[in-house]
Amino acid sequence: MSSEQLTVYDWKRYPETARFIDERIDVFCQKSADIQQFANDLKTRTGTRLRDWVDHLEIEWSDALAIELVELGYELVTDADYPLYHHPAAMFPAVGAASTAVERLFVRVDSVADFLLVHQRDMDMPIEGDVGAAVRQRIAFSGEGVELHVIERHGCPVTCTTPPATPDLKKLAAHAEALRLRKRDFAEGSAGFAHAASLIKSSIADLGVDRTCDLFFAGERDYWQQRNLAARIQKARQDALGMGWANHDHHTYRSSRKYFQSLIGIFELLGFNLRERFYAGKEAGWGAQVIEQPNAGITIFADVDLSAEEVSQDFAHEPFQERSELGTVGLWCRLHGEAFLQAGMHHLECQFDFDAERDQLAEEGDVKTMKPFTDLPHLRQAFTAGEIWPVQESRIQSLLDDRLITVEEADKFREQGAIGSHLEILQREEGFKGFNQTGINDIILETNPLKQQA
Repeated sequence: MSSEQLTVYDWKRYPETARFIDERIDVFCQKSADIQQFANDLKTRTGTRLRDWVDHLEIEWSDALAIELVELGYELVTDADYPLYHHPAAMFPAVGAASTAVERLFVRVDSVADFLLVHQRDMDMPIEGDVGAAVRQRIAFSGEGVELHVIERHGCPVTCTTPPATPDLKKLAAHAEALRLRKRDFAEGSAGFAHAASLIKSSIADLGVDRTCDLFFAGERDYWQQRNLAARIQKARQDALGMGWANHDHHTYRSSRKYFQSLIGIFELLGFNLRERFYAGKEAGWGAQVIEQPNAGITIFADVDLSAEEVSQDFAHEPFQERSELGTVGLWCRLHGEAFLQAGMHHLECQFDFDAERDQLAEEGDVKTMKPFTDLPHLRQAFTAGEIWPVQESRIQSLLDDRLITVEEADKFREQGAIGSHLEILQREEGFKGFNQTGINDIILETNPLKQQA
């Protein structure tokens, strides 16, 4: 993909398609009191909407429906026994033909077993898919000609109609543990990236790229979560309904300029492709490369200090020139370490009912949220208040030695710590797949550790 193509991503909104999907989901709720109650519980107990968890629908088929789906932007994946359509340009669930007279709604969860443990539904009925399989699913609720199934996916998207063979469970467990517990603290960041690459390559050799990617980010979410109170509160709320983090939208990493190409290289090893770029403006001095792993369903925002001139180059691969000053992202990395290594992710962004989630976190967990930095009809975004982390004295002294902070700023970091991580609350409408190209400037400035001290 050319440099020009990487900077031009015109993600569209599809209001008619959104209406079609919402109406179909409403039918399931109307025909099953259990499904309706489940939807209500998601809203009131997790601040999420049923639609944001839907993986795909299997509905009564007709030639007219197939034509309508194409008009709504869907494309045919397979016309095997039961046709399946997906929407390549927006965030909508796939739609397929029902194999029986019963229509089925499939909802994503991290673990079908965890969901069943919570809900205790028909516990003598087996889960479809072997333990450790890339896809597992089972019916959860039913009604008048409708069923809701929960489904877990591990590197196998809905467009993959033939799941890979179940891996060796001993190898699966060993690689999951190795990735989750990987060493992060190294004197030189290059050694940390090399260590991670070695673990990833070993896992890929046994499990393949997509399953390794799935395992890797499960571990990343675990590490980030144990360093962020808002995340632990929300995870407990979602686990209380057996959902896990299956509503994740994107993972955000902050990187120094020195290691940015190493960061992208690791993610490309895990099967990621470059998407759009961002530049927050001269005042913010910051930019980002968006990357996506379509099979594992992972999107990453990779942040780095950036100048206006550099955004036009392929900064994901072309090394940066050294410079003496630090921007918001670079300072965060000097205070806490690389997000890929010691610090962990800057934030995880998940899909919610925006107002419900903010209100519930405030009322139930005393979690405050920052002013929304995106408040558009099709996209709403806000951070929870920043988790404050202590800063190692060696990092403060290094910044002083390099004349990057003042003595007064150093003392405040010693006494107060510095903003570390957030949970991000997001609501999407009309299938919009993109991000706010303008509002990010303000939020980056708001999360500058020096502004925290003002």
